[in-house]
Amino acid sequence: MRRYYVYILTNASGTLYTGVTNSLWRRWHEHKLHTRPGFTSRYHIDRLVYFEIFGSIRAAIRREKQIKGWLRAKKIELIESMNPGWKDLSLLFKERRVPPEP
Repeated sequence: MRRYYVYILTNASGTLYTGVTNSLWRRWHEHKLHTRPGFTSRYHIDRLVYFEIFGSIRAAIRREKQIKGWLRAKKIELIESMNPGWKDLSLLFKERRVPPEP
């Protein structure tokens, strides 16, 4: 079964970025290394603070659009529901606590 992820990244000043991907580790790594020009590279957004897993790309995209339409306060509430300390969840990759990708 394929997995799709909706994720939120931030930077040191708290700027938020919401995205969708089929490989959370790969996409986070691209953000971390700033391999693609754009918003996340320009603002050094590379700390993973939230993610959700979906079995369908359509459901993931629908959720991404929903979150992107929210005000900042609601996004912060969502992040803090899973990650109250705003820890960098990319550490879960090293601890193998993120489900393996096919």
